[in-house]
Amino acid sequence: MSQSGSGKTILLKLLCRIYEPWNGDIEYICNNDCDSIFYYPSIGYVPQIETIDWNFPVSVHEVIAMGSWNYKSYYLPWIDKKLKNQIKDVLRILGLGGYEKRHIRALSGGEQQRVFLGRALIRNPDVLILDEPTTGLDYVSREKIFDILKNLNNNGMTVILSTHDITHIANHSPWVVCFNKYVIAEGPPQNVLKEVQGSLSFKKTYGLADYKRSDNKHSNFI
Repeated sequence: MSQSGSGKTILLKLLCRIYEPWNGDIEYICNNDCDSIFYYPSIGYVPQIETIDWNFPVSVHEVIAMGSWNYKSYYLPWIDKKLKNQIKDVLRILGLGGYEKRHIRALSGGEQQRVFLGRALIRNPDVLILDEPTTGLDYVSREKIFDILKNLNNNGMTVILSTHDITHIANHSPWVVCFNKYVIAEGPPQNVLKEVQGSLSFKKTYGLADYKRSDNKHSNFI
């Protein structure tokens, strides 16, 4: 949680290994039996929805299938019975059963976002990372997204997301990190929101550039 321009998207892309850190290291901790030195979790990534080209002619089925593409292969998995069944299962989880043949442009904003969530879920990742997944959505659509994420988290998937939505942070997030290039506060949402309440009320849009905790040993987040 932070204001625009604070580095949320860059941070998420660093966690996804889209970018390499220019300073410091990112360590992935394995909770199972594995060598943590060489451990890299499988990651599903949902970018900001405004980066999508809605004029590209593609169906719901094809969008989700893109998430199963293996960079080591030289083909796209369009004709695979197992994959088709997996897509149906994902659409059922997302509440979009029977939407396979619909054009992505013909869906509502909330439905579109759930489809792109499905693209990230098709390979059943260990970690799901989302960049402002509810921006521009109405209340009902936001609730559906957060309910899906909560169910995934309850079933063992790690979920990391950036958001400006204070209400949904308080209602749905078990742990919050508020930062602006440096960590300002972290912990249960009620504690974090209380700690930064003055700055939030004053600048209204997470204007926390001048507020930095001096006692945080891990203040440099990246």
